[in-house]
Parts: sequence; C-alpha cells; structure tokens
Amino acid sequence: MIVYGPVPSRRLGQSIGINNIPPKSCSYSCVYCQLGRTNRMQVNRRIFYKPEEIFHEAELKIKQLNNKNESADYFSFVPDGEPTLDINLGTEIDLLKCFDIKIAVITNASLIWMDDVKEDLMKADWVSVSIDAADEDTWRKIDRPHGSLRHQDILNGIIEFSKAYKGTLVTETMLVDGINDHEACIKKVAEQLTVILPKKAYLLVPTRPPAENSIKRSSKDSLINAVEIIRSISGVHVECITGDEKEEGFFFSEDIVNDLLSITSVHPIRKEIVDEMLKKRNVDKAVIDDLVRRDMIVEFLFEGKKFYKKKFKK
Repeated sequence: MIVYGPVPSRRLGQSIGINNIPPKSCSYSCVYCQLGRTNRMQVNRRIFYKPEEIFHEAELKIKQLNNKNESADYFSFVPDGEPTLDINLGTEIDLLKCFDIKIAVITNASLIWMDDVKEDLMKADWVSVSIDAADEDTWRKIDRPHGSLRHQDILNGIIEFSKAYKGTLVTETMLVDGINDHEACIKKVAEQLTVILPKKAYLLVPTRPPAENSIKRSSKDSLINAVEIIRSISGVHVECITGDEKEEGFFFSEDIVNDLLSITSVHPIRKEIVDEMLKKRNVDKAVIDDLVRRDMIVEFLFEGKKFYKKKFKK
C-alpha cells in the first residue's frame, strides 16, 4: 500500500502517510535510520509510482475515514526513502489538494539545491528539512551521503528555499550520542538556523531500532544543553521529541494485515501498541505472530523495548 494510516504525529496530528518511494531508495544511509541501511543509494530523480495510483489510494483512504466518521490533519510524504527523489512529487501534491487536507513533506533536504525540487516543495503546506550537522565531517559521519553530494550546496539550497517559501518551514536534527551532540557541533547548527529562521527547530533522538547497533540517543543533559545553545544563538523556538510520549491513534481498516505491513514499513511500532490495537478490534494476536513466523514482519529490541518492523526483501 502506498497510502497508509492515519498515524499519530506529535507535529502533525493525525497524518495519512504517502509512501511514494519504495524501500530503500535514498540519497543518505543515516546511521540512526529506523528502516536500516540504504541498499539503493541514488540522487537522480525518477518515476516510482504513477501519480494517479497515489491519488486513487488516497481517495480510498479518505472514504474509509469518512465511513468511520474519522478525519486526518495532513497528508504526509514520509516514505521508505527520500521523497524528493520522486520526480512526480509536485504533480502528486497538486492532485491531493482536492481533498482539502494540508500536505506535509519530511525531507533530508539532500536535493534541495535543485531548482525543480524547490519548486515541488513550495507546493506543500508544511516542510521539514533535516540538518543533522552544519559541518562536513560530522554530516558525512552521521548521514553517510551519496558520494556526489556536496554539503555546502545543500545548506545553500535550504537557505534559498527558506527565503522564498510561504508555508510552515521546520528543521529537525537527530542527536546521536558521541557524534553530533557536542557543543561545537550544536553551535554550528544554531548558526545555520540563524540564517534559515524556521518556524520551529525540532531536536530528536533515536527512539526505534537504528541502522547501526552502536547508535545511542543523546543524554538528557546533552539535549538540555543543545536547546539552550540553539535558543541563545538563533532565537528560534526549539522543541524536543524524545519518543517517550505515548503513541496512540493508529488507524486500522478491516484489512489488518495490510495495515500492519504498510505502517511498519515506515514506522516501526512498539509491541504494546500493536497488542492494544488488536485487542480493541477483537483480533487474535495470532495475526502478528503469523506475520513474524512468515518472515514478513521482524521483531527488534531497542532500549529494552520490543518493536515490530516490516521485513524488506533484499
């Protein structure tokens, strides 16, 4: 399924996900990525799905919600890879506007130096760009970009976009212990935010099983220090997302299996959340056990918590 959810989002409320990139085509292979290492590194934009196919699935999802007297706050392009690799992103946004639901794109910003990417993102109501580091060495260490990408081009592209964009622009910085959470790195990010002036700067920590087992979330003290540095230097409003908030509000249709596969492909879910959802719908837990047995969904442990994630074929 290309369209899934809605899933609960602290930033966007009830969000219908648009999975416009198959696993795992990306321009980065971030050490913290919850989807694992990138097996299809690329920077050339191309067609992945027909825009009409995405529109049709979105239409069916809206009908499902209407039948249950439920609604969504956003369509969110947050796929199995980098959404701006999709050359039809702008067309898809245009098609979805007829539903009168706001549109968000969460991008690593690696292609934002391209004029056509900026034009596509201009059509969205809410855009989040990733700034995990403002110096090249740290950027390469944490985001592990495609070899052809230049960090300064990306930073310049974000600045140019921020000056012209009329919607809500936010940034997100994933803080990883010992990589980009030291004071010198945070100061450089803060200086970059001074130029961009986003509506809000989000600081995140890994909350689901990351691509590399050695990756750990930044400490509480490091988070507090990062917030103080960014606020004092840039004056930008900062908010932390630590994953400690209770996840609830996942939407499941009558097709529980497809819903589980669609959501866990981009959003690993804690075991207790899945158990609660199945219980509410009077669905036997054997459903998830069968998916695990058939190797369609795998179990992961992270920080002592069990997660379910879709198994991707290599």
